[in-house]
Amino acid sequence: MLHLRLIVPADRTEQVVSLLEKTVGTAHLALFPGAARHPEGDVVMCDVAREAGDAVIAALRELKIDEYGSIAVEDIDLSLSRLADKAEADAPGEGADAVLWEHLTEATHEESTLTVTYIAFLALATMIAACGVVLDNAILIVGAMAVGPEFGPVAGFCTALVRRSPRLALRSLTALLVGFAAAIAVTTLFSLLMDALGQFDSGMLDKPRPNTGFIWQPDPFSFIVALLAGSAGVLSLTSAKSGALVGVAISVTTVPAAANAAVALSYGEIDQMWGSTEQLLLNLLGIVLAGTLTLYFQKLFWARQQTRTARKADA
Repeated sequence: MLHLRLIVPADRTEQVVSLLEKTVGTAHLALFPGAARHPEGDVVMCDVAREAGDAVIAALRELKIDEYGSIAVEDIDLSLSRLADKAEADAPGEGADAVLWEHLTEATHEESTLTVTYIAFLALATMIAACGVVLDNAILIVGAMAVGPEFGPVAGFCTALVRRSPRLALRSLTALLVGFAAAIAVTTLFSLLMDALGQFDSGMLDKPRPNTGFIWQPDPFSFIVALLAGSAGVLSLTSAKSGALVGVAISVTTVPAAANAAVALSYGEIDQMWGSTEQLLLNLLGIVLAGTLTLYFQKLFWARQQTRTARKADA
């Protein structure tokens, strides 16, 4: 269940209350006339099944409540109520499958912003991966994948394509490209420093690396894994099952590929550098393609669910 707290201009309260009363999946409606001071208005609260949340929020935005008042949405971890159980049963579909588009857009907008912290995390992850590829250490590769924050901008770009939001697309793409460029540059300097300290050498990069050699040798399987990871990552965001995101982090080789490209560049290994770059771009393409298609199909699915619910309500 979701909890909605609304500040509503007094002249729109009746419309909002009527909307919430008629919407399938709502419960525990409460009205506090004149309770809001800034902005002035009435406070309206209710609980709504997650699967009905997106339709309610969209309807409230059509009434311009977000412009003249406010819409606050919170997750309810525990709700012991017969009415809440009935609301969830009446709402279409399952809550775990529901997509809250406004929440997704807001979350990906925040995660896809180019900040110093984002670049720092990406650079640190790439440097950890650089140690992993040089030492042929799979544990370090997995650790680097878990640290890397690059899935945020990728998800933001997918969301922007489905919702046709040019600003979010540009913001996400900028964070992705600038972030990786900065991380590769920093990791190249890190590799040169490690070489000067005697910790790295070109022989370590050229020798057989059974655990990490795949990072700079892209093949069809790399693209297939990227497709699966893109779908899993987007589903983990839209269904609020964030645990799946950990699996995504260790399923694709974006950060390690960038790291291998940086180390290879520092030693003039052009073939490995281009191979790693191709691997990086291939994985990003696969994730974006699968993520966008997953969001698109979810959008179509929920549109049909809402249409069916509306027909039942009219009948």
